[in-house]
Amino acid sequence: MTHILLLSDTHGHLDDAILKYVKEADEVWHAGDVGSTEVTDTLKSMKPLRAVYGNIDDHELRSEFPLDNRFLCEGMDVWITHIGGYPDRYDRRIKASIKKNTPDIFISGHSHILKVIYDKKLNLLHMNPGAAGKHGFHQVRTMLRFKIDGKQVKDLEIIELGKR
Repeated sequence: MTHILLLSDTHGHLDDAILKYVKEADEVWHAGDVGSTEVTDTLKSMKPLRAVYGNIDDHELRSEFPLDNRFLCEGMDVWITHIGGYPDRYDRRIKASIKKNTPDIFISGHSHILKVIYDKKLNLLHMNPGAAGKHGFHQVRTMLRFKIDGKQVKDLEIIELGKR
């Protein structure tokens, strides 16, 4: 069983509220708009990090992290990208690929809107953790945590970090 902390849109912000949950995870996944290498360096010093770059990320983050990160976690096929859309409204860049080679879990950020939707057409779980940072139009900072146990996602929790 692997304990995952999923965050996005930190926009250069990390604080003790976030780091408390990092300590409890086995892995941290970041869905882009990291904002600074200080964020990823801190996260990597604490736990294994899987991340993608977002539209606000500079050349340093773009050279270290991919646009799309696809990997297996306990047999689950996971695809993380920053601008990916959601069921029935996938971004045109990935729409054909996601239909042709469907992952078990599809994760995106960008919208600053927390969403967890099961896509019945493609038989995948879509997750967007919202925004953990303080920059943007969101009112409440959010993240997700869950466990992957073989081919199951368990104990999915929404974490609210307070007002932006």
